[in-house]
This record gives sequence, C-alpha cells and structure tokens, in this order.
Amino acid sequence: MSMIGGSDFDTELAAITPWQDRAAPITQAEYHARMKRARALTEAAGADALLVNVGDSMRYFTGVPWMPTERLVALLLPVKGDPVMVCPTFELGSLKADMAVETEFALWEEHESPQALIASVLGAGKTLAVDPVFPFQWGEKLRAAGLSLVDGAPAIDGCRQIKSPSELALLQQAKNMTLEVHRRTARILHPGIKASEIKRFIDAAHRKMGAPAGYSFCIAQFGQATAFPHGLPGDPELKEGELVLIDTGCRIEGYHSDITRTYAFGDVSQEIRDIWDVEKAAQAAAFDAVKPGALCEDVDTAAHKVIDAAGLGPDYKLPGLPHRTGHGIGLSIHEPAYLVRGDTTPLQPGMCFSNEPMLVVPNAFGVRLEDHFHVTETGAQWFTQPQFSIDQPFPA
Repeated sequence: MSMIGGSDFDTELAAITPWQDRAAPITQAEYHARMKRARALTEAAGADALLVNVGDSMRYFTGVPWMPTERLVALLLPVKGDPVMVCPTFELGSLKADMAVETEFALWEEHESPQALIASVLGAGKTLAVDPVFPFQWGEKLRAAGLSLVDGAPAIDGCRQIKSPSELALLQQAKNMTLEVHRRTARILHPGIKASEIKRFIDAAHRKMGAPAGYSFCIAQFGQATAFPHGLPGDPELKEGELVLIDTGCRIEGYHSDITRTYAFGDVSQEIRDIWDVEKAAQAAAFDAVKPGALCEDVDTAAHKVIDAAGLGPDYKLPGLPHRTGHGIGLSIHEPAYLVRGDTTPLQPGMCFSNEPMLVVPNAFGVRLEDHFHVTETGAQWFTQPQFSIDQPFPA
C-alpha cells in the first residue's frame, strides 16, 4: 500500500481510534517538587520571592491552564512561606476549580491595584524575581509599590528546561499521536486537494485520537510555497509533481508535539532531491552533536557545517538555512534554550528540543524535516524516528 495517496478523508478518519497508551497527568507531588526547586533557585538569585505570571509557567507550577489577559493573575512563591495566588476576587471560584495544588489567596477588586497587593503581601523593600513574560508596565508598578525586581528566568527556566520522566511521557504521547496523524494525512493526498481540507483532516484526526483541542497549529504548503518557513496565505490546490510540506502538532495535558514532514507528491526535480539529502544529513549531524555538557550553539554549528560543505549559506544566507536549528519544547511550543549560535546554555539530561535545520531555495522550494529529541546521560534520544527518504516519509 502506498504511503502517499491511495485513500480518502472519510476512510482514514474512520480508522482512527482513541489513543490507548496514555501518559499519566502530572501528580500533586511533582507540582510541589517543582515549587521547592524554584524556591532554591530564587534564593540563589538573591530574591525573596518569585512571581510567576499566568500562562505556561503558571500551568507548570499549579496546573492552571489559563492564558494572560488584561487582569493580573500570578503565583507569588516566597522563598520561605506558603505560595499565594493573586487574582481578581470574582475569578476565585474558577481559579480554584483549575488548580492542582493548594495555596493561599490574595484577592483584588476591579478598582484596586494588584501590584500594591503583591507588595503588601511580600513586604516593601523586598526583592522579587519576576517572570520574564510579566508585562513591563506591571513591573514598573511593582517598583513604584516599593519592591526591587530581578530577572526570574533563572528560576523559571532552571525548572522548566529539565523535563521529568512524567513530562517526557506526555511529550512522547503527543508526538506519537501527531506522527500517526501525519501518516494518515499523507494517505488522503490527491491532485486538487486543498490545503484547507488537509488542515480540516489533521484537526479532526487529532481530536478523534484524543487531543481535546485538535491541532495546536497547522501548516500545509505545496510547491513554491514551501520556500517560506511559515507558509503563505491562501488555499492552494495540490498538483502532481509538487513538494509537500506539512508541519503540525497538538497538546496533551498542555505538552506539545511539533513535527514536520516534507515529501514528494509524484516526481520532483533532482535539485529538490539533492537539497532534501543535505537537509537529512544536517539534521543527523545536529543530533550526533548532542551530549551532556555541550553547548546549545554546538548543535547549531554541527548542522551548519554540513550545509556549508554542500555549498549553501553560509550563516543565514540563502539558499541555505534561514533560522536556528531548533528550539526547546514542553508546555510552550517554543521555549528556552535554543539551538542557535550565541546560546551557550550547557545541555543537560532531560532537556528537550526540536531539530529542524530547514533549507530554503528562494522562490523555488524549501525542505524542513522536524523531529524532537531529549538529552540523555550519554547523548540524545529521538521521540520520533526521522523521515527515511523523500519518497518514504514514514516507516514501512
């Protein structure tokens, strides 16, 4: 049976069943361990408390899956003492329903200053390590309320960058599911299929498999449009002899997948095939460069050496690699650290990254092979096996 084409939307969707090998949610004990680690890192940074803004970092420490709005919702985590959730009074019931841990609460009414409330809870003159995504204007109000501010990234990233076995299992499930969706998506391709129909299938397939929100994002591009890393607007139709690039993912208990496959729909040029081979080699070189203690930028350098040797680039010049080799992934789809020149973060076991040194020939085509790995005690381990060839996107 062909891996590309030969089936249809309804047949492939009907064959999907809910994912059986489900990873366990994060336990309350793990949430508490995360807070303990954050307290130690906050103290090491010379601060009295850590302020975690609502969003992915809040979810990391409390299980609350909210995203930021114009109202301040934050976790105040003192080095000594109980954690405190700061939120509008009218949101208390909703917040409690989403929390995986118990905390104290500091509530503010619509006409009151939540920054003044934080200062009163912590105490004027104290030093507060602030989430790097906390809004600048709110930070200035904290200063005006009598607090000294320092960067909270060492504490937050110091926790989030190293994934626990439970986190690795959730990431593995999300990636396994998305790879299966990719496999079935390739089967529904036919001349004239629109990108919108592909996206609709990918969303429905993720939902049926057990991703409650469907896909978290989706890029489906053909031919010349593949030369643009994040695609072009419009709803193109697939033609025989075009390159197909599909990049998509989902979230399981908040943890992301993000996988790209690029393959031929029919016959494509030898130039495309040659560039595809360079991309494959660059991705493999980046993977082989991973070891504990190596720097993030070393992985990027390894990919660039392969690309430069093929006569592409150098640096970000095209034809060549227009962006970093990879990004951290977890509760955020892009999170520190980054596989790029200048990021000197040492690799440690438990760190998770994308590996996607995309190659672009301007206004002609692009090839992105994206899989993810986690750092082990001896090197790296793939979450998903990389694409085998331009004509065989999935294992036989």
